[in-house]
Amino acid sequence: MNDLSLNPEYPQIRSRRSFLGKAALGIGPLALYSLLQQNASAAKSTAGLHSGVVNPLHFPAKVKRIVHLCMAGGPSHLETFDEKPKLKEMHDQPMPKSFTEGQQIAQLQGRELKCFGPQFDFESYGESGQRLCSQFPMIGSMSDDICIIRSMHTDQINHDPAHTLFNTGAALAGRPSMGSWLLYGLGQETDNLPGYVVLSSVGKGGQAQPIAARQWHSGFLPSRYQGVQFQSTGAPVLYINPPNGITLDQQKNVVDAVNTLNRQFDSVVHDPEIATRIQQYEMAFRMQTSVPQLMDLKSESKETFERYGTPGSDGTFASNCLLARRLLERGVRFVQLYHRAWDHHGNIKGSMEITAKEVDQATAAFIQDLKDRGLFEDTLIVFGGEFGRTPMGQGSGRDHHIKGFSMFLSGGAIKGGTSYGNTDELGYAAVENPVHVRDFHATMLHLFGIDHTKLTFKSQGLNFKLTGVEEAHILDEILA
Repeated sequence: MNDLSLNPEYPQIRSRRSFLGKAALGIGPLALYSLLQQNASAAKSTAGLHSGVVNPLHFPAKVKRIVHLCMAGGPSHLETFDEKPKLKEMHDQPMPKSFTEGQQIAQLQGRELKCFGPQFDFESYGESGQRLCSQFPMIGSMSDDICIIRSMHTDQINHDPAHTLFNTGAALAGRPSMGSWLLYGLGQETDNLPGYVVLSSVGKGGQAQPIAARQWHSGFLPSRYQGVQFQSTGAPVLYINPPNGITLDQQKNVVDAVNTLNRQFDSVVHDPEIATRIQQYEMAFRMQTSVPQLMDLKSESKETFERYGTPGSDGTFASNCLLARRLLERGVRFVQLYHRAWDHHGNIKGSMEITAKEVDQATAAFIQDLKDRGLFEDTLIVFGGEFGRTPMGQGSGRDHHIKGFSMFLSGGAIKGGTSYGNTDELGYAAVENPVHVRDFHATMLHLFGIDHTKLTFKSQGLNFKLTGVEEAHILDEILA
């Protein structure tokens, strides 16, 4: 008997949704529609691609995909993109109290604060003459294609909550990540790979802070929108291949049978998570073909490997950048690369020499590769960390800092060869055109054709959005 609700051995469910779904008269069907309307739009039929709830778009989109090159650990803006001659001049002198008095400081609180000058010179690059740290000559060669934001600021001074804020717009765990919001709003463009993929690498030049999977979780959105972490070496997705002795046809029969049962159960409980599970089974089956093709680098030229600085599939940031380009080519909408290497509380000079080299060549190669393949014009590239580092020394390193730091954006929708905002003369606080994390989120959604005030999801009686309840600004000045 196919109808599980008629099977006397099957436990009868008397949830509110089940009751309303079975009601034949009165307001039952209307109440059910009201209850399920948002979830139904968020978890449409698993057949075919999910088109997203923002359909049509609020305004024309300028980008189709995004890559977040996350420099996890908090890279120092003072040794990357924010030149401060005055700080160099005041090296080892007391930090003026007018900057720091009453301010939140992580591990330096209550200690003598002394200025710690930049450890490297800055140089001019490109026709635009943008000033970058000399440790990043290859990114410097792409300076005419990037916009440096030198006035970022955030609210969270420790790594995990700062990552959570940057990824979800809130410091509290449990909110959807920005990649999940994008998939919910726009859907995905491929049916044989996840729409949101995460890769991670560990550098050799600094403490590698752990990154929790909740940074790419879907929160209260249906779980079909969460990011999927691929392994950087070995099998990219665990248990993706069929067991020995099992053919694809046999496995498809199992998947079809399980999904038939899931659909019958869903007809009783109307749970969007069951629709997600059905879709995940089907996606996993298709990935058994698509993932090996993704990881097979035989089609890549020797020149490509040399350009990125990797033999491929070695788990490095460079290798992940190459995989990111291949993911974008295959329709993945959001790719996030974490490079865990930037927590430089000590020996920042020696550590930066190593870490900069790990990311400089590959980042520039990635941007150029997108340009060569016609992907640059409608891709948003984001490079930066969860916060910056203090202008005050912590021995031979720098402490966490939230009042001012830098990141850069690139892509066809961004004005290349420009900078936006500034910190004060010592690099302590954003003073010109301050940019909060929520401003970045609003701008990102805007580039995808989404009004950040209208992309909402009702949970526990509240309408949530990525940019929260505080005011967020679109950075029109940096858009091409």
